[in-house]
Amino acid sequence: MSRYDPDCIFCKIAAGHIPAKLVYKNEHVVAFHDVNPVAPVHVLIIPLEHIPSLSHLTPDDTGIAANILLAARMVAEKTGVLDSGYRVVFNNGPDSLQSVGHIHAHLLGGKTMGWPPFPGREVLHGQD
Repeated sequence: MSRYDPDCIFCKIAAGHIPAKLVYKNEHVVAFHDVNPVAPVHVLIIPLEHIPSLSHLTPDDTGIAANILLAARMVAEKTGVLDSGYRVVFNNGPDSLQSVGHIHAHLLGGKTMGWPPFPGREVLHGQD
């Protein structure tokens, strides 16, 4: 890993220093079950390199971003939600409740989901 933060829990999981219930791993990403799932299938997909958030991605990180999304398909297949459907969510910053400063995708599935995915003002999909 060229970027590693020794204080980051996800960097420690990616490096194998903290155990996790792995679903998928390759040379770019690791995917593991969330310890506080909000759906029957709730898997986190993280890059092996430390990037604090989506806002920190640069054009040099195109491959990392693509590998996170490509891993989502593999995770969906391995967890049995590829055909029934799944949601991929990125939280970015404090208003989105990003709780770990390491870019990660939440893959959610295993149940029918509603829209909007948050409480508050209801809007029709695609409209303000």
